[in-house]
Amino acid sequence: MAIPIRNIILLGHSHSGKTQLSEALIFAGGAIPKAGKVDEGTTISDYNEDEHERKISINSSILHFTKDSIKVNLIDTPGYSDFIGEVLGGLRAADSAIIVVNAVNGIEIGTDRALKLVERNNLPAVIFINKMDKENADFNKCRDSLKERLGRKCVVLPEKITESFVENVAETDDALLEKYLDKGNLEEGEIKLALKKAVAERKIIPLMAGSAATNTGVKELLDFIVDTMPPPGEPSNAFFSAQVFKTISDPYIGQISIFRIFSGSISSNTSLYNASKETTEKIGQLFAMEGKREIQVSSASAGDIAACAKLKNTSTGDSLSTEKNPVVFKEFQFPEPAISFSIKPKTRSDEDKISNALHKLTAEDMTFKITRDQQTKELIASGMGELHINVMVKRLQKRFGVQVNMGTPKVAYKETITAKGESHYRHKKQSGGAGQFAEVWIRIEPLARGAGFEFVDEIVGGAIPAAFVVSCEKGIKAAIQEGALAGFPTVDVKAIVYDGKTHPVDSKDIAFQIAARHAFKEAVLKAKPVLLEPIMDVDVTVPDEYMGDITGSLNSRRGRIMGMEPGIGIQVIKAKVPLEEMYKWANELKSLTGGRGNYAMRFSHYEIVPSNVNQMIIEKAKRAKEEAKT
Repeated sequence: MAIPIRNIILLGHSHSGKTQLSEALIFAGGAIPKAGKVDEGTTISDYNEDEHERKISINSSILHFTKDSIKVNLIDTPGYSDFIGEVLGGLRAADSAIIVVNAVNGIEIGTDRALKLVERNNLPAVIFINKMDKENADFNKCRDSLKERLGRKCVVLPEKITESFVENVAETDDALLEKYLDKGNLEEGEIKLALKKAVAERKIIPLMAGSAATNTGVKELLDFIVDTMPPPGEPSNAFFSAQVFKTISDPYIGQISIFRIFSGSISSNTSLYNASKETTEKIGQLFAMEGKREIQVSSASAGDIAACAKLKNTSTGDSLSTEKNPVVFKEFQFPEPAISFSIKPKTRSDEDKISNALHKLTAEDMTFKITRDQQTKELIASGMGELHINVMVKRLQKRFGVQVNMGTPKVAYKETITAKGESHYRHKKQSGGAGQFAEVWIRIEPLARGAGFEFVDEIVGGAIPAAFVVSCEKGIKAAIQEGALAGFPTVDVKAIVYDGKTHPVDSKDIAFQIAARHAFKEAVLKAKPVLLEPIMDVDVTVPDEYMGDITGSLNSRRGRIMGMEPGIGIQVIKAKVPLEEMYKWANELKSLTGGRGNYAMRFSHYEIVPSNVNQMIIEKAKRAKEEAKT
């Protein structure tokens, strides 16, 4: 019979003490002989060099211990929003959560995010107010703020059962409440059973307090986890099914895939089916994770978390099952990156190594993306924040020996027209041998935003033979890529070739390409051309007191405030802002809010650049072109 399991994720604001609490829990659970300390870099959870340097969690870590014949899997997650991908992956493996609150700072942005995540994922939760040993700790303030946010479902767990506590528990069950009102009391067993049910159904979110650093309240939390927090749900079938929620690139044993098993069981040295990729994978030794340590296990069953190495075609989010009974779980939804930098290898040696290194880093972190901008030809590294990008660039250097130069990416501007235009161009070249001749007449018209490019052939009477009309289309498509204003691609335009002339000997493909390209560019300049810039949807989360500063900052960057979503002590400002204005805004946001604000950003649409900015961009592009020539 499989051992009972609890899968618990630790959530909360950065520096609330999640890692120290996870260390205290596995020590109390007997998994380690001595609890390490975050400040000394000796915890089981924070084991990477960059975590020791920064004294913060960057990766999620899997820890486990067994207490009273129940296996407890802990998923310790980072508090910084830059590493939200680690949190979202861990949520898929968890059945309940511990939300850790700093007793000194109270409800913070990360606390509110944690509360929203457990609501969105329908996870039972317990709140642990940590750092009660600190001088300015304020339990009452934390409790009152949480009750304001959660209402009556937020219930303080006393060490001794009180009348008010019994009332709170009884109110979650009509039959129990009727019995309590009738008799005036309930048996302890009834209270515990009702509490367990109420927590599982999210009718109660218990509130506990203590200090992970001094082990105060840790034993009580541990007992609550084992006695009250819900086990994994019943498996839907007896066949093996699992989902990979985390990938690690280990320098010694290669890629490690960590997965949550939802049904059935699996043994070492067998095979499984990747239902997402429709391919079979051979697995060797199974193991359980304890921070960076791999502890060998012979098998793992439904509800548990296990890992294996060197799966060839498996990545984070993939569904694992049997080929006869394939199961595909819901794909992970990660937020779009909020910030981007261009990266360029420093040396030829770095250039040779960078592709493999970036592949491994993006496999580990699904919110870290690498793209090659087809327009600017730059290699772009995108992530959730400047800290995120800096950590990844540092890993490129430390882990893989790859040095890169970082820069602000070029904005992918586009050009378009706002009126009709017409032009013709005669290309004539005589150079001793065979000559070149072509004459092309073109009209252009604007199309709806996002329509792209349309080519129309209105040649009559064979003024341009069909084969050379194709040449005209080639020439215009080449001109579209070059742009007429500042060298940016032209979009949302219809080009109509309606007349022309040929020469019986000198007309040829290249001549009509050249003539059409020149005619198109001249027509564009007559059609009131403008630049288009990418506009981003920006969601900024800030404490109430910084609202004025942030809206002012966004307005100064040509942003438009679209609305606000209030929270307890925080606001989410929704705005549309040009991408050009956002590249370096992360530092300003950090400065304005003392590091307490964060934002998410995603592409919205292209919009015409204001005339005063338009000319600056054109002049800058022309200077860059001249510098490139020299």
